[in-house]
This record gives sequence, C-alpha cells and structure tokens, in this order.
Amino acid sequence: MFDGLSEKLNNAFKRLRSKGKLTPDDVKVGMREIKMALLEADVNYKVVRDFIKTVSERAVGTEVLESLLPGQQVVKIVHEEMISLMGGSQSKLTIDPKPPTVVMMVGLQGAGKTTHAAKLANMYKKQGKRPMMVACDIYRPAAIRQLEVLGEQLDIPVFSMGTGTSPVKIARAGLKEAEKRGCDMVFIDTAGRLHIDEELMEELKKIKAEVSPTEILLTIDAMIGQDSVNVAESFNDLLDITGVILTKLDGDTRGGAALSVRHVTGKPIKFIGVGEKMDAIEPFHPDRMASRILGMGDVLTLIDKAQQQFDEKKAAELEQKLRKSLFTLDDYLDQLGQIKNMGSLEQLMGMIPGMKPGALKDAKIDENALSHTEAIIKSMTKREREHPEIIQASRKIRIAKGSGTTVEEVNKLLKQFDQMKKMIKQFSGGGGKKNPFGRMKIPFG
Repeated sequence: MFDGLSEKLNNAFKRLRSKGKLTPDDVKVGMREIKMALLEADVNYKVVRDFIKTVSERAVGTEVLESLLPGQQVVKIVHEEMISLMGGSQSKLTIDPKPPTVVMMVGLQGAGKTTHAAKLANMYKKQGKRPMMVACDIYRPAAIRQLEVLGEQLDIPVFSMGTGTSPVKIARAGLKEAEKRGCDMVFIDTAGRLHIDEELMEELKKIKAEVSPTEILLTIDAMIGQDSVNVAESFNDLLDITGVILTKLDGDTRGGAALSVRHVTGKPIKFIGVGEKMDAIEPFHPDRMASRILGMGDVLTLIDKAQQQFDEKKAAELEQKLRKSLFTLDDYLDQLGQIKNMGSLEQLMGMIPGMKPGALKDAKIDENALSHTEAIIKSMTKREREHPEIIQASRKIRIAKGSGTTVEEVNKLLKQFDQMKKMIKQFSGGGGKKNPFGRMKIPFG
C-alpha cells in the first residue's frame, strides 16, 4: 500500500534534509516534487493544489528556514497537513442510543458492499453487539445467497425475502425482524450498479426515507483512483452519506482515494478494507495512515493487531513453560499461528518504522513457509513434538512424506526450533549475550 508514493515523497524529503539551510527556492523545488508524487498517485488535482499551497506557506516561514533542521521541519509540516487532509482524527461509527443502530451500505457494483457489510457485522459482534444483516440487493445474481453464506460462516442472522419483493419493503420488514429478535445493529446491503443512474439513486433514497439509517456508508474501491472522487461526490450529493469505507487498500493501489475523498466530500473515511478475510478491516486513523504514507511505520496498528490475537491465559501458561524450559513444538506452532492471523507479512513489516518504502517490493517473503511449518509439526506424533531430539532419519522421512515436504525442510525446522530453545535458555538463565537474536533465522522462508 502506497509504496510508490512513499518512495517518491521520501526522495523529495531526502534532498531537503541534505541541505543545511533552506531557501524559499529550495522549498519551491521540493514542493514541485511532492506535487508530482501526489498527482502520480492519482490524488485529485484540486486537493493537491490546496495541499501544496498550505504546506508551502508554512514551509517558508521563519520557524522552518531559520531552524537547525529545516528539512525535518518540512517533513513535520507535510505530516501534519496530510493528517488534516484525511480528517484530523478518527471518526467512529455512530451508535444509536435507542437500538437498533441502522447502517445502510451503498456503492457501485464490485466495490465490496456485501463483503464489508459482513466484515463490519463481524467486527461489532466481537465487541459484544448483536448484529443482523438485511439482503436488499435483489438484482445481482446470487447476491442474497452470498450474504446468507457469509452469515452462516460468521453465525450472524440474515433477513431476506427473495428477489420478488421490493428492496424498500425488505428493508422495512428486516428492521422489524431485528427489533423482534433483539438485535441492536442492522446492516442493510443495498444493490449496486456498474455506473450511477437515476433509478438506483431513487431506490436508495426511498430506503433511506423508510428506515432512517443512523449511518450511510459509501463503499469505494480504492483501485479506481480518480473515479472514486466522482463516485463519492455523486452519492454524497443525493444521499448525504455519513462516511466512507475504502476497500482493496491491500492491492496495488496508488492511494489517491485515501487522500482525496475526505477533502472533496467533507465526509470522513471510517474504515479501510485490507484483505479478503472476514477480519481484514480496520478503523481508519488519519494520523496512522499519514505515517504509513510517509514511511514512518504504524506501530499502533501493529500493536492493535497483536492484542487482537493475544490470549492472556495462553500467555501465562507459555511464561511458565519458558521459565521451566518446557517450550515444545506445539507451543512454537501456536506462536506462529498468532503471527499468521495478524495479516500478511508484507503488511506487518510495512508498519515497522524505518522500513524503507518499496524495500519489500522485490523481497520474497514466503507466506507458504508458515503453512509448511504447520504441516511438518502436525505430521509428528505427540511424543515427537514434545521431545524433538528423538526424531532421527527414519522418523524424518515419515514426517516429510506425511507433510508433503522434504527431509531438508524438516531438518531446517528442527534447527530453527533448537536455536529458539537455546535463545530462551539464555533469557531464562541470564546467559549474558547482549543480542541472542543475532544469528537466529526467523522461520518465514
């Protein structure tokens, strides 16, 4: 996400930082480079023009030109203005004090409305809410079935009346059913089109009038670039949306939509979709996104992801095992599983501060290595997992065959596990080496 934009912006900053003192001309050249980087990332032209004007005015002030580190000051200004451009602070979903909270999902066909209705329902279910989804897309083939399948997977009720009833009647009946069941959140999946048309908008306006939604969330595909701004303007003018969900931000997107939508519509981005899994959705934080774009990492989101996978009881048990040097291959597998559930390794490493933008572009991080490790360990007997020292040649051949891997891969895993055990022993026994991680290879390929 944003690799190309991050790289170009950091090249511009590098030239500014290399100068001991900045002149107004230096700032002008730097702003021109930043302007081109933003335009190439498909940021709306009016947004770029206003952004550059504001940053330039601040960057030629005495606090920058006469400071000891003027280049750093410019980066700070760009960071602050980028946060402001994307809304300043996180905008949370409004929860109706008188349940149910009704969330109406709108957008073009293919933007991911149905999937993200399910993702949001799942997110709030994990927070203790009782959501229900309503299938109002009677036009797209299999749309109702898709929502029902997602509901079954997530154990969330779905209300539908087939394709022979009007979406307005379905929305009204769905809301009554939610109240009857005691559901405190209702996500209405409306129909999309391949383009904006009067018929679609008229139907959406009728649904809005019928159910008086707490939130109207516009789902936008970040991959469509400039068109996303036009879509957002059209929906906002006719429906007065309350927020935006940007989807497919994990793809090869230039990022222009994230920087344009808030400024053009005045409505906040509330969530971003970062993958296909049902938990691949994040609340949108302008400050964190600005840090990611500028290559400063995103430690807070990394911590959030880790905490979601954190199990206090398991952690306490693991601590006791570590103290007694009883760390087994089962424990090792459990830890790798938690890392795997946090998301793709490229995403996680991109959140680490100091990670050079684009550095992972050609890096071959083998996501399958985690699956291979899991297969190898699960092909072992319980005794072998607890006492890997008994795994000799014949056992290795059996494990390799059972896991669909090679003896070489089995040897590699056992070596990595042995290194980890030695490192743990150094920690628990106060080994004395300053950097026990030094020669350890991380088992990601």
